[in-house]
Amino acid sequence: MTSVQQGTLRASGASIFYRSCGRGTPVLILAGGAADADATDPLRDALAERFRVITYDRRGLSRSRIDPGASAPSVATHAEDAHLLLATLTDEPAYVFGTSLGGLIGLELLTEHPEQVRALVVHEAPTRQLLPQAERDALAAGQQAMLDAFHWEGVAAALQVSAELSGLDPEDREPDIASSPMGPAEQANLTFLFGSDAPQIMAYQLDIPAIDVQAGKITPAAGRSTGRSLLHRCAEALSDMLERPLAEFPGGHTGWLLRPQAFATRLVETFAQAERRDWRLGDGLGPRHGGRL
Repeated sequence: MTSVQQGTLRASGASIFYRSCGRGTPVLILAGGAADADATDPLRDALAERFRVITYDRRGLSRSRIDPGASAPSVATHAEDAHLLLATLTDEPAYVFGTSLGGLIGLELLTEHPEQVRALVVHEAPTRQLLPQAERDALAAGQQAMLDAFHWEGVAAALQVSAELSGLDPEDREPDIASSPMGPAEQANLTFLFGSDAPQIMAYQLDIPAIDVQAGKITPAAGRSTGRSLLHRCAEALSDMLERPLAEFPGGHTGWLLRPQAFATRLVETFAQAERRDWRLGDGLGPRHGGRL
């Protein structure tokens, strides 16, 4: 087992807990939902033989405490935390994997600090404004139903709506990945997700021109088993906008969690493909082509 270093970083209005494991080119994992650094351990371990993998608790989750009186974090706030983390831990650009909310954070990080990002894999991020109007309205309605369920019925009801919206199949998992009951820490993280982060996701607006400039560094990605979900459609819409192939990954929206070994293998392949596109181009531009990887 590769040794793991961990620590806490002071950011504006919060303390950010992080872990670093392995050697080589840095990889930053930006998890979505209520996932903290513990949830990403299996994926991290599968990557750590090849890379130096950086994981952390997003501001407001688990060990990353928000200072009393500090405002609720926006997507931009989370991206600045990721920027500070990379600036503190490495002096070279990192491969970045962002899923769901983490994908939005990755896009914000790339547009604000492109020098820190070697390549970015955006997995089923809720890029609602890229969808055709009917699908955009459907996703907005689903997100609002999730928030309403949280406010009126609690975490369990909101989680059910979220699972339906994401097209989750809890049985789509590797044999050695077991489900575990929700404990107090998970409950607290989900409460923060639905009470604070989810409204910020709904309010977030992509900087489309800035993203387009960095198209050469971005790989849109989606789960093989979520083809009918609106989040899969978001990934397709990002692919279409950037004229970049859509990379298919094992499992569904949480394939990184339920199929970490296969998911890590696909990430390694995707990073290698991104490297061949010559990430060193200063403005992030490169040849564009559609299709499916």
